[in-house]
Amino acid sequence: MTKEFYDKLSESLYFEMPETSAAANKVFLHIDRFEIGQSYVTAKVENKHGDVVNINIQGGLAGIELQETLLRPGSRKPRFAFLMTVLNESGKTLVRKLPVLGIKDWLLIYEDDLLLLAVKDAFDEIDIRTVY
Repeated sequence: MTKEFYDKLSESLYFEMPETSAAANKVFLHIDRFEIGQSYVTAKVENKHGDVVNINIQGGLAGIELQETLLRPGSRKPRFAFLMTVLNESGKTLVRKLPVLGIKDWLLIYEDDLLLLAVKDAFDEIDIRTVY
């Protein structure tokens, strides 16, 4: 079966995305529900240690601010994070490569397409892999 992609960018980035064993850090998030704000969406997820982590997705400048207990970046800050999700209705795969802007108390993702899809509740899982 041929994989279908959300757009040409997703298709090209899919082949750049590191295998899970080659990623510096990786996390797979299951999102029950998005809450819609004025120019962003938020969600809460629970990490494997039982801590509740907030996710915020906004449009604008493409980038990501990692949440320390979720991805445990350590002393070295990753340069990029790959995000991948499969859209619920179409089954198409969306992939983005975002520069890591810093570390926050929550996971903050700046990406226009991901924001629009989250508003439509078009996905409920995100695979994040970071690279140095």
